[in-house]
Amino acid sequence: MDERMNGSTRRRVAVVAGANSASEVILGAAETIGAGLVDAGFRVATGGLGGVMTAASRGARQASGWTDGCVIGVLPGLVASEANPFVDVVVPTGMNYARNTILVAMADVVVAVGGGSGTLSEIALAWQHGKPIVALDLGEGWSARLAGERLDHRRGDLLHRATSAEEAVRLAVRLVGTREGSRGF
Repeated sequence: MDERMNGSTRRRVAVVAGANSASEVILGAAETIGAGLVDAGFRVATGGLGGVMTAASRGARQASGWTDGCVIGVLPGLVASEANPFVDVVVPTGMNYARNTILVAMADVVVAVGGGSGTLSEIALAWQHGKPIVALDLGEGWSARLAGERLDHRRGDLLHRATSAEEAVRLAVRLVGTREGSRGF
């Protein structure tokens, strides 16, 4: 899963986007996705706080493939101690929701899990930046509402629908491996 860039090896980054508050079903899926992504060779980046972000970080940290630095939290505030306890690398931004731009910019793929307006903004930014997007459809949040949809005319592809956490990981691996859906606008 590593790629060669200017003579150095870089692990790919999968952003897991989701709400600070979510159902147990969504949290369980986020944890499974976090673990699966790390075991597939990704670093996992989130907004670093609670809910889906904590669940994905916990799963990533508990994955058999975890090494220090695999779990990144890009915080809206300036206080590093606000990051959930599973984050290895804390990036305090002081940018509130504008930090979503940084989070999406560092992604090779974005996996949306449920989510409210913050997740919606991450999906929209990923779409505008030409990032491949996997939307988990478990009947909750923006990821379910937008799975299989096209946001606008600028891209010919759709948000890739996953109906399970395992399928979300498989899609992320496939999309990054082929760079399908990546436009680099």
